[in-house]
Amino acid sequence: MVVAATGPDTVVTAGDLFGAQADFGLMPPPWAPDCWGEEEQAVLVCRKVLEITHDVKSFHFEADSHRTFSFDPGQFITLQLEIDGAAFTRCYTISSPPTRPHLISITVKRVPGGPVSNWLHDHMVPGARITAQAPLGGFTLANPSAPKYLFLSAGSGITPLMSMTRTMYDLGSDADVLFVHSARTPADIIFRRELEAMAAVMPNIRVVNVCEDDYPSERWMGLRGRLSAPILQALAPDLDERETYTCGPAGYMASIRGILGEVGYDMRGYHEESFSFENLPASDVPPPVDGAAEGDGAATPPGAPITYSVEFVRSGRTVTCAADGTLLDAAYAAGLRPPASCTQGMCGTCKTTMLSGEVDMQHNGGIRPREVAQNKILICCSKPLSNVCIDA
Repeated sequence: MVVAATGPDTVVTAGDLFGAQADFGLMPPPWAPDCWGEEEQAVLVCRKVLEITHDVKSFHFEADSHRTFSFDPGQFITLQLEIDGAAFTRCYTISSPPTRPHLISITVKRVPGGPVSNWLHDHMVPGARITAQAPLGGFTLANPSAPKYLFLSAGSGITPLMSMTRTMYDLGSDADVLFVHSARTPADIIFRRELEAMAAVMPNIRVVNVCEDDYPSERWMGLRGRLSAPILQALAPDLDERETYTCGPAGYMASIRGILGEVGYDMRGYHEESFSFENLPASDVPPPVDGAAEGDGAATPPGAPITYSVEFVRSGRTVTCAADGTLLDAAYAAGLRPPASCTQGMCGTCKTTMLSGEVDMQHNGGIRPREVAQNKILICCSKPLSNVCIDA
């Protein structure tokens, strides 16, 4: 995506419509992309904590402003936390469906040594407050919906697919859904009973769990081991007719891509989502590169790498950025520490305003079209196409 510094057009957004409805007392205005203007954050109040498995909990939140929630199933919210004096930014997929707009929930697995997941498990109780950014993400159901879906998940990667399945269930969708979830043991199957209950009353939803081992209190009688091409073909002989959504650890998704390639699946129907920040420190900033030069926009000598100058207005610094490098990389190399978290164009933490210039921004759902029209960019995934000036 090429973004130039031009003036935004005036458009009618969903926020205008929701606001008009709220003025007439028809419904409270939602907390949603494009509905709050520049007000991107909200204080959420924890209303309920549910134990899903021995190391997984769901946290249900209400907006402090009593707004309802509007989002697409599969999207995530970004939490901003202070833990023991250190700032953390973490993305968590919304596990609740948009069809239940008064509460929003995230489902979190306790990760050994993970600062945020452990803090949530140990300290997030009803009445506690937390700050979050509005929902983002492009890992959502296709519109219009497909007639057949294959949902493949492992571990806590089940959460976006659970939001999608809950949405279809609430709306009485007649789409054919095959939901295949992989877990270590039967005790690690997240949302096991709820998915079984949905499948029991909706014949178009089929749920299959695959476990690697037994649990001390339960011998697993279902499919055992890891998902493979023969198992997948046996479960979904109509695989080529299904739109596939996958979420889980990186190794799991690499395995799924290999399986689908092995059976000749058309990857144009494949969608995946994976991000985990639990192993990041509070401030995941590389050390400055020795000899990092500051650019002045001078001409590049023949044969030399193409570079551009990047001015960080509020920091009072101008640095050099290679044409094949991101603005965030250039900032780090010069010793600057702009806010950033995922470095993949998803969480929106590094969002800032481009005052002049042009960049190639290849993001993963961390910025909205309205914000792009207002010259916002994510510096973690923006490469310069000219000298650039940003408000950072």
